[in-house]
This record gives sequence, structure tokens and C-alpha cells, in this order.
Amino acid sequence: MTERLYYQDSYLTEFRARVVDASPDRQRVYLDRTAFYPTSGGQPFDTGELGGLKVVEVTDEGDRIAHVLADALPETEVAGRIDRERRFDHMQQHTGQHLLSAVLLELFHTPTVSFHLGAEACTIDVAGALEPDQLREAERRANQTIFENRPVTISFEDSSGDLGLRKPTEREGLVRIVSIENLDRSACGGTHVGATGEIGPILIRKLDRIRGNLRIEFLCGGRSIARARADFDALSKIARVFSSPLDETPALVDAQREKLQESERTRRRLSTELAQASGRALYGETAPGPDGIRRVLRHLEASLSEESRAEAQSFTAAGPAIFVAFAENPPAILLAASSNSGVNCGEVLKRLLGPAGGRGGGNVTLAQGSLPSKAALEGLAESLSRELNFPV
Repeated sequence: MTERLYYQDSYLTEFRARVVDASPDRQRVYLDRTAFYPTSGGQPFDTGELGGLKVVEVTDEGDRIAHVLADALPETEVAGRIDRERRFDHMQQHTGQHLLSAVLLELFHTPTVSFHLGAEACTIDVAGALEPDQLREAERRANQTIFENRPVTISFEDSSGDLGLRKPTEREGLVRIVSIENLDRSACGGTHVGATGEIGPILIRKLDRIRGNLRIEFLCGGRSIARARADFDALSKIARVFSSPLDETPALVDAQREKLQESERTRRRLSTELAQASGRALYGETAPGPDGIRRVLRHLEASLSEESRAEAQSFTAAGPAIFVAFAENPPAILLAASSNSGVNCGEVLKRLLGPAGGRGGGNVTLAQGSLPSKAALEGLAESLSRELNFPV
């Protein structure tokens, strides 16, 4: 059984221990005592060094903890050293999660379902729905509790008693309880700060709906300060582009977005009108074949576009006509035909696309499909040209 030193002292980052077991290559070792926290309860493992070797993973195996090392460990008596910065960051995030979960339950009766401490951000999933104003109130209340610098204490109590926990535990016997004075009591084996003031500011960043629950992304301490600085720098750059005060920038960005959308709508309308005019002019310039049908074949290096479809439909609307466009990137085909051409575009393409490994469809006068390769497109082009009497 491994004695878990972090249970009593989360600030402990240096210790000595004895190797009691190891894998044959001695890169997976077990100690009689350790301060390394293993991945558990949504909190990642500690990193650092053991006997001068890099610790790459720490896993919980029930009664003992495995330390996975970058190389073989020959010694039996070793010194361990925890990465202090990573450890304290995890202490801030995990204690901040307890605080935020307790505040959400107290204010809005929304219990926390799960917790994840990521490399860049933390998330909790809560049952129920919350409005943005409620999240802002929870953030304000959590930070107020941080300013009060309430003690965060560790105790071990028997599960047979009334533990008064925020969330019931299934553990039996002695239970490790992390308490925030006059706010929260939670069964937890993680590492925590000694007072709420050490959590640093809590910043709620993002909300998502996940499998019926609300996922709240948040940052604590050094992470929240770094993120707030990055956000401010990014917004300041945008404000400088608009030569406006920072607080007025969102309204200016929104106004520019509306103008851009209107410009894009105008561009699309004009492009479509130009393509339609091009289709009508093309019909007049194209001589009919012996059967009275005018045929046009386009080879496009880029992809098919709305303008291509508009030109094709305009061309075939003018009289008996067939319009085919082959696009190379990505491989695709467009087939349009007038209703009096005797060609059913949807049926023709469906029949030819299948053997070529393509997909697509359409109706009598317009159909479109995609091909898996340029070679498949060239083969289909040859078959289609023969069937529709295009010059080869």
C-alpha cells in the first residue's frame, strides 16, 4: 500500500521514499510513500522527477500508485520532486471547482455532475439550465468568497456518520473531506489550496449543452489572469483597427458585419445576374446541331459555383439546349438541359455516376454530382459526351 503524502499536505513537493516494487524494465515503479498525485477525479497527474528521472505518468491502482518513468530507475532509495508550478495550478483549479459548484448549488439548486481539469481550461457539467445572468451572479458570488479568504481544510471522517456532504459518497470507512468554511463539504482525494484567497480570480468563459446538461468552462488563478490579458490584448488590437475606444468596438464590429453581409448579398445578386446574361448571350452565339439542339461544354479548373448553375439554367431556358460543366477541384459535373431537349438530367447522371464511383442527383432539367478522382471525371466526361452527341 502506498502512503499518499498529498492527502495531508498538498504543498509538499519534495520527499524521499523507498521502491517496493517495479516492472522488469524498472520504468514503472511503486513506492512506500509518494507526494505524486495520480490521475483521478477529473484531475490530471503530477509531473516532476523521481531519482533524477522524468515522471511521465502517475496512475492510481487502488492500494498503490504507479510512477511511469522516462528511463529505468536503478536505485531503491529515491528522492522525488514535484513540478511546483503545475501542482499549484491544479490546486487552484480544483479548489475553484469546489467553490463554483457549491455556489451554483446554493444559488440555483443545480448540482454538478462531472468535472474535468484540462491543460488550458476546466469544465463542470451541471444538471439543469442556467441563464447568462445567473452565471454572472455565480461568478460574482464565487469571487466574493475568494476575497473573504475562507479557510479550506482537510479532515478524515467515518462514512457511518452524518457527513453533511454536498454530494453523497459511496466510499466506506474513513472518508477524506475537503471543506470550505461555511459553504462546502465534499469527499475528495485531490490537492487543494489552504484558503480561498489562493484560488485567485474565477472567470467563467463558455457555455455548451452536452447530453442534456450544461457544460461550464472556467479558469482560476494564474490561468484566468493570463486569459484576461490575452483577451484584452486581442480586443485592443481590434479597437486600434477601428480607431475607437475599446468599449465602443463591439457596436462598430456589428455594424461592419451588417455592411459586409449586405455587400455579399449584393455581390451574389450581381454575379447571378451576370451569369444569367452570359447564358443568354452564349445561347445566341452557339450554333444548333443537326437535331436543332445547342450544346455547350465547359471545363473549369476550380469548383462548381452558383454562377455556373445560373449560367447553365439561363442557357437552357432560351430554347432546345444542353449545358455540361466539368470541374476539376474537386472533381464534379453539372448537367442542365431544356425541357424540350429529350434529356432527363437526373436519370442520366444517376446512371453514369454509379459505375464511376460518384454521387449526386437532380431533376429533369438540372443535376449535379461529385467524383472520387480526376481520372473518374475524365471517364465520365467521355461517356456523357458520346451519349449527348457532343463533338469528341
